[in-house]
Formats: sequence, C-alpha cells, structure tokens
Amino acid sequence: MASQPVSRMLRRVLRSSVRSCSSGALVTQPHPGEPSQPAVEPLLSQVPSGRRRFLREHAAPFSAFLTDSFGRRHSYLRISLTEKCNLRCQYCMPEEGVPLTPKADLLTTEEILTLARLFVKEGVDKIRLTGGEPLVRPDVVDIVAQLHQLEGLRTIGITTNGINLARLLPQLQEAGLSTINISLDTLVPAKFEFIVRRKGFRKVMEGIHKAIELGYSPVKVNCVVMRGLNEDELLDFVALTEGLPLDVRFIEYMPFDGNKWNFKKMVSYKEMLDTLRQQWPELEKLPEEESSTAKAFKIPGFRGRVSFITSMSEHFCGTCNRLRITADGNLKVCLFGNSEVSLRDHLRAGASEEELLRIIGAAVGRKKRQHAELFLMCQDSPPAIPSISFRDSLHVQGLRHRVSFSSQTVTLWKGGWPPQIPRLAQWWLASGLPQRHYSSHLDSDANPKCLSPEPRAPATPSGPLPTSDQLTHVDREGQAAMVDVGGKPDTERVAVASAMVLLGPVAYKLVQENQLKKGDALVVAQLAGVQAAKLTSQLIPLCHHVALSHVQVQLELDSTRHAVVVRASCRARGPTGVEMEALTSAAVAALALYDMCKAVSRDIVLAEIKLVSKTGGQRGDFHRT
Repeated sequence: MASQPVSRMLRRVLRSSVRSCSSGALVTQPHPGEPSQPAVEPLLSQVPSGRRRFLREHAAPFSAFLTDSFGRRHSYLRISLTEKCNLRCQYCMPEEGVPLTPKADLLTTEEILTLARLFVKEGVDKIRLTGGEPLVRPDVVDIVAQLHQLEGLRTIGITTNGINLARLLPQLQEAGLSTINISLDTLVPAKFEFIVRRKGFRKVMEGIHKAIELGYSPVKVNCVVMRGLNEDELLDFVALTEGLPLDVRFIEYMPFDGNKWNFKKMVSYKEMLDTLRQQWPELEKLPEEESSTAKAFKIPGFRGRVSFITSMSEHFCGTCNRLRITADGNLKVCLFGNSEVSLRDHLRAGASEEELLRIIGAAVGRKKRQHAELFLMCQDSPPAIPSISFRDSLHVQGLRHRVSFSSQTVTLWKGGWPPQIPRLAQWWLASGLPQRHYSSHLDSDANPKCLSPEPRAPATPSGPLPTSDQLTHVDREGQAAMVDVGGKPDTERVAVASAMVLLGPVAYKLVQENQLKKGDALVVAQLAGVQAAKLTSQLIPLCHHVALSHVQVQLELDSTRHAVVVRASCRARGPTGVEMEALTSAAVAALALYDMCKAVSRDIVLAEIKLVSKTGGQRGDFHRT
C-alpha cells in the first residue's frame, strides 16, 4: 500500500516537470517561481522494478523544445494548408485578391506531415488546419486521414468559411476530423454577399446544417464582432443556440489598421455581455477549460452555448499554448509577432530531426510573455465605448423584430432550412423593419474624400433625351400598368444617379472623423445604397426586376458645403434600363446617412437627387450637362 502514494507522486512529477530532450534522456525543469520537485531517480528506487518500468513506458513527459521560458507548454499546433481563399472579405483582402506565394515555395503534403509528426512526437496533441481556406486544397481529406494515424494526436480540427463544407464533411469525418469551426459574421444574406464579395450564404448554412446532422457537437461558429458592421446581430446569433448544438463564439475584433490601433471598430467582451444579459438575465458562466481562449456562457434551457474570445480586452497570453506554421513553412510563436523561422528551408536543406528540434526550441524559447504592442495597448487602455442605449424606442423595436427573426430562423433550421434562405432574406430585407446594415470596412485612410479608389469618368454632355407625350406606366383606361419589355432586345445598360446630404458643420465633422456613436456613417450609407439597388423592384411597384451585374456607390466629402455627395452607378444587360436602380441607390444611401446623423442634428437636408447619365436604351443616351 505504501507504494501507491509514491506511484501517484511519480505520475505527477513525470507529467508536470519532466521534459524529454532529443536524445530521449529525462531532465527535470521546474516552472518559474515554483519550488523544485523531488528528484525522480530516488523516488523511482522506492518502486518495484516492474512498476518502475511500467511508469517509464506510460508516462507522458512534455518536450523542453515546446516549453518556453515562462513555463507555457505548446501542445496546440495550427497549420495553414494554403494561402488561397474562395471569398474576398472586405476586411481581409482586396476584391482582386492578394499576390500568392509561388507553389514551389509552399509546403508539400509530405513536408506538412513530416513537421506534424515531429510536433506530435514532442507533445502536441491538437492540430487545427487553417488557411486561407483549407477546404480549397485538393488533398485536404488525405491530409486529415494521415494526421489521424499519428499516435498521440487526440484532436484534429479545421477552421473554414463553410463554402465547401457540406460537400466534403462526410469524407472528412470518415478520415478522422474531430472538430469544426465555421466563420460567419452575419445572418443577413445580402450583407453576407456584400462583405465577402461573393455569393455563398446558403452554402455556409448548408455546411453548418450538415455538421449538426453528422453529429458534431458543438459546432463552433466564429463571429468577429465589428462596430458598425454586425454588432446589431448579437441577439440573432445567440437565439440560434436555443434549439441547436452550436457554440457561437463572439471574437473581439483586433483593430490593427496599417500601423496604428483603431479602437472605434472594436466591441468589447463586456459590452457584448451587457447586451446579451439585458435580453437574457439568466445567462450563466461555465467553468473555463485549461488553456482555453474562450469565456463560455449558457442560457438555461438552451441546447447550445455562447463564448467570447477576449483577445483584446482580456488577453490570454499567460496561458497561450499555440504555435502556428504558415503555408510557406514559417513557424510563428505568436499571432501578433512578426518574428518567423523558416522550417521549410531547414527541412529542404536536409536538417535532421534533432536540428529541427533545436531550431523550434530556440524560437519557442524567444517567445515573449506577451507581444510588445499588445502589452503597450493593455497598459494604455482604449477609451470606454458607451453601450448602446436600450431606452431608445426605435432600437428596442428593432431588437424585438430581430428576436422574432431569430425564432423563425431556428424554426427553419430545424426543418432543414437552407433552400428557404433566399425567400427569408427577401422577406427580411423588404419588410420595412428597422435595420442596421453597417460598414463594409473599405478603409478610406488612403483617400479621405472617397470610399472608392476607382476614378469616375467625367460626364460627357449630349443632346436631350427624346421624350414621350404619354405616360408609359398607364394603360388606356388610366390604370397603372407595368410596361411589357418582352419584345425589346437585350443591351448593355448603365445609369448613374447622385444625391447630396447637407449635414451642417457639427454632423459633418463627426462623419469626417468617424466619431459617430452609431458607427461609420459613410460605409453604412454605401452598404444601404448597394442593397437598395438590388431591391428596387420590391420598393418601386412597377419596376421590372433587373439582374444587376455591377453596383458602385461612392461618397465624397464636400467641406465647403459641409455635405456628402452620393454617386450611384448601376450596370446590367437586359431589355430595360437601370436608372431607377441608380436613383433608388442614391436616395436610400442619402436616407441612411440622415439616419446615422439625426441624433446630432435634425437640420439635415437631402437635396439634388437626380439622374446624371444613362446609356444603352432605344431612345438614346442621356448625359446631364
């Protein structure tokens, strides 16, 4: 019986303070600030030889090479499989994409598996595959299957935008995929399309639905919360957890723009939590898991849960256990750090396993307690961002509608709702409910006068548009009627319209400096204008539905008149013009700007809503002189 306490102590000693070096010899390494542990060999001498051999064979010592100078053990490895992505998110990359690393410089499948094998051997028990978008890599299923064969690897996860998930998930599950994180920043289909510059909302929802169907629980949904873009959807996301095994994870936006911190876009964990608790006071905190980056909460009776990744307001550097390998083979020990070590180059130069471990160990050993810029930021905390007032009657009404929307969403989820999404989106966007479709995060720092970098062509004066002496939307009896365009040829149609919003000096200054409490007024107006153009036929009764091929909304600041000039351009190929789409776009963008600024001043004037030009119609082109 005396040997049992010794055995337990040995297990604790071996698992907590023993490191294995490349030669396989055991060395003790106490954590900083902790008293030294008893020597292992004298303790082992008290245990029968058979038991001693068993403990040696089954103990799981952690590698010194993956333990930094602050005692943090890095058992979690994130591997980027590709730089490519099938979306073009506004806050991530330009519409045309980014320059890609030549294929020859990227890690091959065999190199990925070689490095993974080495890290797992040293104590990594969780690997997450990332990108880019990992599911665009053709051999992703094979990579998961081969990782699944690594002894000691307990968890294989993947972070995906969900576009290809429904198609590939059955194969990935069979290959050994353990967990899924799906990125989704909005539940509004039109806003999704605007943010990512691609269609695909339905596919993402089908992917989440497929994950639930295949038994993944919880299915983690990552939502980066950005002020002026999607903070108004917090309650919608949480409501999904009532009947679904989702872990909705609200991630604080890391507002690093270029070379400066920009806190205006960040919504803090405490502000989000306050918003949720006003709707669900019974929200309760769950115990935190070791090395977890998430603060988890649950609403009693709900099937899923809600988590917060407090990367900015309450960083978790002290318990960080993550390392990252980029698609081109660089080891990053910190997400914020610029320091990288090329494992690819050493691997291709023929470095031995021992040499690679020394390189990895040196990099891990240099890891800071927390990143310098993050440390300075935490010492000099951002100004408090006031919570949105729930006393405002319009906002309360908007929340009530959103909760209703969420309950319908959950109902559709339960019934296998993805095919229904477009109809739901049309109802939601056309219902006239108070909405907040916010910024596209098109950064205007480079050109403060205009949100769009594309130069606009100067208008070319031309003769007057031939007019008709009869109203085309009235029949012989004087009743309203839609024009029959069935016999008209399809031509390329382009129309440009403009509007002006006279803000006054106070509101103008706040817009110019992006200091409005509601968010970025210019990008809100831009988003509203784009959506309005696509919904014109639902707003103007006798307009034909037009499949627009392009919509562009520009907003320019006019300091001489303290005004914002809106310019909307629409293009389509079809039998009817797009001037109504352009006019609706300009008008709604102006209205959205008024809505953003009305708390500051009611003395705002909307003026000069007009058609600037149109081309492609049978009656000739028009250009306002």
